[in-house]
Amino acid sequence: MIKTNYHTHTDFCDGNNTAEELVIEAIERKFDILGFSSHSMYPFSGSWHIQAKNFDDYVKEIRSLQKKYEGRIKILCGFEADYIPLITKPDFDAYKKFQPDYLIGSVHYIFTKKGRLAVDYGAEQLKEKISALYDGNAKKMTQEYFALERKMLQEGRFTIIGHADLVRKNNAKLNMFNEKSHWYRNEIRKTADAIQKAGVIAEINTGAIARGTMDDTYPSEEFLWLLNKRNVPVIISSDCHNKEYLDAAFDRALYAAKNAGYREIAFISEEKKVVFQPIN
Repeated sequence: MIKTNYHTHTDFCDGNNTAEELVIEAIERKFDILGFSSHSMYPFSGSWHIQAKNFDDYVKEIRSLQKKYEGRIKILCGFEADYIPLITKPDFDAYKKFQPDYLIGSVHYIFTKKGRLAVDYGAEQLKEKISALYDGNAKKMTQEYFALERKMLQEGRFTIIGHADLVRKNNAKLNMFNEKSHWYRNEIRKTADAIQKAGVIAEINTGAIARGTMDDTYPSEEFLWLLNKRNVPVIISSDCHNKEYLDAAFDRALYAAKNAGYREIAFISEEKKVVFQPIN
């Protein structure tokens, strides 16, 4: 199979390695395609995003590496673009200045009248935020997270939806919800419908396994099954923040895809086309 990763973070955001260090690691691990997707909330920035003044430098660096390593590995330039209503969204028109090869659309933040919450906080911080912003009502927070994803899918124009059920990250520790409950299953069903309608690729993200925060991929087995039933293509990504985990748990991701009924995996070519390859 062609070996690819499109969810790769550099030290332009909260990654631990330079873009070139990651390219060298990818070549050593026999990757065919490496896509960079540093965190972005263009034209603004947070502490773990590409800083607003550094966007041009980020693109220049990735494009330079494309030329330097031509013939050894194919390199694509993208962004993991946050969705925050009325502030920033993953949309090719919004990023047209940088001519990205692809965009990952992700929801990390929920804003309320009382304050801001990031669904991938550490467990204790998330627990405190749910208590402060939702009076401890984790169900309401979870429903708002999925509603934001559906709004992003309706308003944005991007290539891949990132970690579509990121809200599960701390569930094993905090017992925020039962994934078998009617209301939760209804949320992922509605979100699967929205993903299908938007025509984007869903990533099977192994980042939680690599970092030891959850022993499973995003999305869950049931969510993947719903996506397969709707003919939503999937792509495998490590959500890499450290070069050591560039291909972490790819075998788990392939198993998850097969178990959900998938027989092929998508990848994005240098020509920005979505191509499919059979799962071995």
